[in-house]
Formats: sequence, structure tokens, C-alpha cells
Amino acid sequence: MTKASITGLLWFSAIGCGLMAGVYFAFSGFIMRALSRIDQASGVGAMNSINTVILRSLFMPLFFSTTLAGLILAAIALFRWETPGAVSMLVGGGVYAVGMFVVTMLFNVPLNNVLQAVGPANAEASTAWARYLHDWTLWNHVRTAASTAACASFIVALVAR
Repeated sequence: MTKASITGLLWFSAIGCGLMAGVYFAFSGFIMRALSRIDQASGVGAMNSINTVILRSLFMPLFFSTTLAGLILAAIALFRWETPGAVSMLVGGGVYAVGMFVVTMLFNVPLNNVLQAVGPANAEASTAWARYLHDWTLWNHVRTAASTAACASFIVALVAR
């Protein structure tokens, strides 16, 4: 891979991670708190709607392509350790893949699926909604921090180049 290609991937990854960090920050910072302040049925309905819409939005291509780009950069760092910024590329790709992608797949998505299954007016919805608000938000904080750290790591790698 050429120096220009690596630099392009770094720019894409830094911007993509920054955008993802912003989305996650919005949820951690105020969206989930706002949803917790409205009645349960409305909160569950709103979150289920968000989860449906997000799957058909530009979020999904960015979610997957940024993960792939970060993993490619981490692999380049491993095989071209002499490349300026290699440590930052490895850290950025690793932190993003684990702290954002793996956390999403293992924690946030299953919680979304449970919430979708109970629906807003089900007898189980109260317990599921309380758990969702706490657990989903906790794991979203992890995604926010990981995306931000990865963005910073990719910026450090760009500066090193």
C-alpha cells in the first residue's frame, strides 16, 4: 500500500471515528436522558423507531467502513512497523474494533433486540426499559470513549506522517 493510500485511510478513519463519536456522544449526553424523562411506552416506541431508522441510514455504511478501515490500518501497522505513526494506527484500529464494533455487537444490539421484542406496552416493558436505559447507555459510553480515542490515535498517526 502506498504512502498516499495509507494517508487517505488515516483521514477517512479519523473523520469516520469522529463522526461516530459524535453520534454516540449525543446519545450518552442527552438523547437517552431525554427518553428516560418521558413515559415508558413513548420512550420504548421512540427508541425502537430510532433503531429501525438507523439500520437504513448512512450510519450503517459509515459504521462498517470505518471499522474495516481501522482494521486495515492496524494490520498495516503490524506488517510495516517502520511506518511513521504505526503505533498510533495499531492503537486506533484496535481500540475502535473492540471498543466500538465488538461492544456494539455483544451488548448494544442484543439490548436493542430485547427492547424490540417486548414492545412499548407489554407487561415486561417496564423491567426491560429500566435495564435498557442503564445498560445500553453504559455500553454507549464505552463506544463514545473508544471512538474518540481512535479518532485521536488516527490524528496522531497523521501528524507523525
